[in-house]
Amino acid sequence: MASEKNGMEGTSGGGGGGGEEENFEDAFENIPVATSMDLKCALEECSMALNLFLNNKFSEALELLRPWSKGSMYHALGYSTILVMQAAMTFEQQDIQMGIATMKEALQTCQKFRKRNTVVESLSSLVSKQTVDQLSEEEMHAEICYAECLLQKAALTFVQDENMINFIKGGLKIRTSYQIYKECHQVLQMTQDNKSRNEIYHQFEGGVQLGIGAFNLMLSLLPGRILRLLEFIGFSGNRELGLQQLREGASGATLRAILCTFTLLLYHTYVSLILGTGEANLVEAETLLQPYLEKFPKGAIILFYDARIDILKGNFEKAQVTFQECIKAQQEWRQIHHLCYWELMWCYSFQQDWLQAYRYADLLCKESRWSKAIYVFQKAAILCMLPDSDVKTTGEDIVALFRQVESLKQRIAGKSIPTEKFAVRKARRYGGTQQVKLIVPALVFTADLLQSSFE
Repeated sequence: MASEKNGMEGTSGGGGGGGEEENFEDAFENIPVATSMDLKCALEECSMALNLFLNNKFSEALELLRPWSKGSMYHALGYSTILVMQAAMTFEQQDIQMGIATMKEALQTCQKFRKRNTVVESLSSLVSKQTVDQLSEEEMHAEICYAECLLQKAALTFVQDENMINFIKGGLKIRTSYQIYKECHQVLQMTQDNKSRNEIYHQFEGGVQLGIGAFNLMLSLLPGRILRLLEFIGFSGNRELGLQQLREGASGATLRAILCTFTLLLYHTYVSLILGTGEANLVEAETLLQPYLEKFPKGAIILFYDARIDILKGNFEKAQVTFQECIKAQQEWRQIHHLCYWELMWCYSFQQDWLQAYRYADLLCKESRWSKAIYVFQKAAILCMLPDSDVKTTGEDIVALFRQVESLKQRIAGKSIPTEKFAVRKARRYGGTQQVKLIVPALVFTADLLQSSFE
């Protein structure tokens, strides 16, 4: 291995109970900065950074990746991904600009390692028997890393501002990323028999499974008329293929196994429920999460999914305890707290504990930037469920809250958010002198809000 890695043994496990977590921290503190970086070394160091991240050590993960973020494709991908996640959570324009700039640098770093085609080669497909045989391991991984960076940069482009030019740029980046994944999938199929299936090859395989799986699954969830249009320009969405690829990726021991797992958890605990596909599989979700609960028992993201599964099973009290553990687990990324507040608000609403539900809706209004319109609307709707005497103790004016909603509406990729449009439409009942109150507000902000997602 090209760089020194003293203290690396024993770090692949999570930061569990006291002694184990202390060993993990000591191991990180003893790691010297590498003097050179080959592909194997980069994958190992990024695996360590991922362990740090899942143990809530977000700054330490960034610091581990930073020295080689402009010289190693995997360090560049990991470093920029964390900053993109931070931008998506804070929704601050400064963080978004930082994420875009860092991702642009990551794309340039990955580009250095990609296969350089001649003019004649570029006119034909990347994938041919001759070209595949000429691809080095480094070039294969560069394609995957470049596609991941491109996809993340496209996502940030959508939220950067709402002009049509950025929307088109983002769409083109997504299409390019998808084409790269398709070509890498063909490379994988063509090399399974004639390439040595070593650890580096399996890491490439995991990257392909993540990309092909996520693209096929998410595209398959689009309305039929939109999917037919996208198929015309080269996209395809096969749900069974997507789930199969993600399951294979999640069952492996690669760097991207946890990302395949998170994608499946997102599908089972959110996407399938919101879209009403009726395919949520909580048994699979629990099975996928269990190894990570054992490995990272204090990990905020792991605890969050554990509590979310309990909500869906109706174990509200257990979910509330786990969400509180998730909140206490870390203070660096407070936006994870906001995810917990959102779920706790619903938890207490299901139990008809409206004062507690109001408490978390109020915290979201004060602290989170994601969707002020929804937060204010829901706070007002929850207050409608309380007796007038309890409302007075909060010091809130329900009518004034509803009248704020329209001014808080935002746009992403030039489009209004469907749930915010719903909230604005309902809140307009309180805009004039003749107010038309909500009928059973608790039902309005649950059933109708979900229905608005299909509009």
